[in-house]
Amino acid sequence: MEKKNFITLIMSVIGGMLFSLGMCMCLVSEWGTFNQGVVLGVIGAVELLITWIVYRKMSGKQPIKLNAKIIGKVIYGIFATMVFGIGMCMTMVFENMMMLGIIVGIVGIVLLLCLIPMCVGFKESEK
Repeated sequence: MEKKNFITLIMSVIGGMLFSLGMCMCLVSEWGTFNQGVVLGVIGAVELLITWIVYRKMSGKQPIKLNAKIIGKVIYGIFATMVFGIGMCMTMVFENMMMLGIIVGIVGIVLLLCLIPMCVGFKESEK
Protein backbone atom coordinates (compact mmCIF):
# COMPACT_ATOMS: atom_id res chain seq x y z
CA MET A 1 0.00 0.00 0.00
CA GLU A 2 1.32 3.38 -0.91
CA LYS A 3 1.89 5.98 1.78
CA LYS A 4 -0.66 8.40 0.28
CA ASN A 5 -3.34 5.70 0.25
CA PHE A 6 -2.64 4.67 3.86
CA ILE A 7 -2.74 8.26 5.12
CA THR A 8 -5.93 8.89 3.14
CA LEU A 9 -7.47 5.73 4.60
CA ILE A 10 -6.74 6.75 8.19
CA MET A 11 -7.90 10.34 7.70
CA SER A 12 -11.07 9.23 5.88
CA VAL A 13 -12.01 6.78 8.62
CA ILE A 14 -11.55 9.44 11.31
CA GLY A 15 -13.48 12.07 9.34
CA GLY A 16 -16.26 9.64 8.41
CA MET A 17 -16.66 8.47 12.00
CA LEU A 18 -16.81 12.01 13.35
CA PHE A 19 -19.31 13.05 10.68
CA SER A 20 -21.57 10.02 11.11
CA LEU A 21 -21.52 10.21 14.91
CA GLY A 22 -22.41 13.90 14.69
CA MET A 23 -25.34 13.13 12.40
CA CYS A 24 -26.56 10.40 14.78
CA MET A 25 -26.33 12.85 17.67
CA CYS A 26 -28.51 15.25 15.68
CA LEU A 27 -31.12 12.72 14.62
CA VAL A 28 -31.61 10.70 17.83
CA SER A 29 -33.66 13.07 19.93
CA GLU A 30 -33.48 10.84 23.02
CA TRP A 31 -29.80 11.70 23.37
CA GLY A 32 -30.50 15.43 23.64
CA THR A 33 -27.24 16.28 21.88
CA PHE A 34 -28.36 18.18 18.80
CA ASN A 35 -25.98 21.16 19.19
CA GLN A 36 -23.00 18.96 20.02
CA GLY A 37 -23.89 16.75 17.03
CA VAL A 38 -23.85 19.72 14.67
CA VAL A 39 -20.39 20.72 15.94
CA LEU A 40 -19.06 17.15 15.65
CA GLY A 41 -20.57 16.76 12.16
CA VAL A 42 -18.95 19.97 10.98
CA ILE A 43 -15.59 18.86 12.41
CA GLY A 44 -15.95 15.54 10.54
CA ALA A 45 -16.83 17.31 7.29
CA VAL A 46 -13.82 19.64 7.63
CA GLU A 47 -11.60 16.59 8.33
CA LEU A 48 -12.87 14.94 5.13
CA LEU A 49 -12.19 18.13 3.15
CA ILE A 50 -8.65 18.25 4.58
CA THR A 51 -8.23 14.57 3.63
CA TRP A 52 -9.15 15.34 0.04
CA ILE A 53 -6.70 18.27 -0.08
CA VAL A 54 -3.90 16.17 1.45
CA TYR A 55 -4.52 13.34 -1.03
CA ARG A 56 -4.39 15.71 -4.01
CA LYS A 57 -1.18 17.25 -2.67
CA MET A 58 0.46 13.83 -2.10
CA SER A 59 -0.61 12.69 -5.57
CA GLY A 60 1.06 15.71 -7.15
CA LYS A 61 -2.19 16.99 -8.64
CA GLN A 62 -2.78 20.66 -9.21
CA PRO A 63 -5.31 22.47 -7.01
CA ILE A 64 -8.76 22.69 -8.53
CA LYS A 65 -9.44 25.97 -10.28
CA LEU A 66 -12.92 27.24 -9.61
CA ASN A 67 -15.08 28.14 -12.57
CA ALA A 68 -18.82 28.23 -13.22
CA LYS A 69 -18.88 24.59 -14.34
CA ILE A 70 -17.24 23.29 -11.13
CA ILE A 71 -19.42 25.49 -8.91
CA GLY A 72 -22.53 24.26 -10.76
CA LYS A 73 -21.55 20.63 -10.22
CA VAL A 74 -20.94 21.25 -6.52
CA ILE A 75 -24.30 23.00 -6.10
CA TYR A 76 -26.03 20.16 -7.97
CA GLY A 77 -24.26 17.58 -5.77
CA ILE A 78 -25.33 19.39 -2.61
CA PHE A 79 -28.92 19.59 -3.90
CA ALA A 80 -28.97 15.88 -4.81
CA THR A 81 -27.54 14.92 -1.43
CA MET A 82 -30.14 17.05 0.34
CA VAL A 83 -32.97 15.36 -1.61
CA PHE A 84 -31.57 11.95 -0.64
CA GLY A 85 -31.20 13.01 3.00
CA ILE A 86 -34.73 14.42 3.13
CA GLY A 87 -36.02 11.08 1.87
CA MET A 88 -34.08 9.27 4.59
CA CYS A 89 -35.40 11.64 7.27
CA MET A 90 -38.96 11.18 6.02
CA THR A 91 -38.67 7.41 6.46
CA MET A 92 -36.82 7.37 9.78
CA VAL A 93 -37.90 10.46 11.70
CA PHE A 94 -41.34 11.62 10.59
CA GLU A 95 -44.57 9.73 11.25
CA ASN A 96 -46.65 8.26 8.37
CA MET A 97 -44.23 9.28 5.61
CA MET A 98 -42.56 5.95 4.85
CA MET A 99 -43.68 5.53 1.23
CA LEU A 100 -43.18 9.18 0.31
CA GLY A 101 -39.75 9.08 1.97
CA ILE A 102 -38.76 6.02 -0.04
CA ILE A 103 -39.83 7.73 -3.28
CA VAL A 104 -37.95 10.93 -2.41
CA GLY A 105 -34.88 8.84 -1.43
CA ILE A 106 -34.94 7.01 -4.76
CA VAL A 107 -35.19 10.34 -6.60
CA GLY A 108 -32.15 11.49 -4.58
CA ILE A 109 -30.22 8.36 -5.55
CA VAL A 110 -31.02 8.94 -9.24
CA LEU A 111 -29.91 12.57 -8.94
CA LEU A 112 -26.65 11.48 -7.33
CA LEU A 113 -26.09 8.88 -10.05
CA CYS A 114 -26.43 11.66 -12.63
CA LEU A 115 -23.28 13.20 -11.14
CA ILE A 116 -21.16 10.41 -12.65
CA PRO A 117 -21.69 11.34 -16.31
CA MET A 118 -21.63 15.01 -15.32
CA CYS A 119 -18.16 14.74 -13.80
CA VAL A 120 -16.59 11.93 -15.83
CA GLY A 121 -18.46 12.27 -19.11
CA PHE A 122 -19.26 9.63 -21.70
CA LYS A 123 -16.61 7.84 -23.71
CA GLU A 124 -17.09 6.27 -27.09
CA SER A 125 -16.54 2.54 -27.19
CA GLU A 126 -13.93 1.24 -29.61
CA LYS A 127 -15.18 -1.25 -32.17
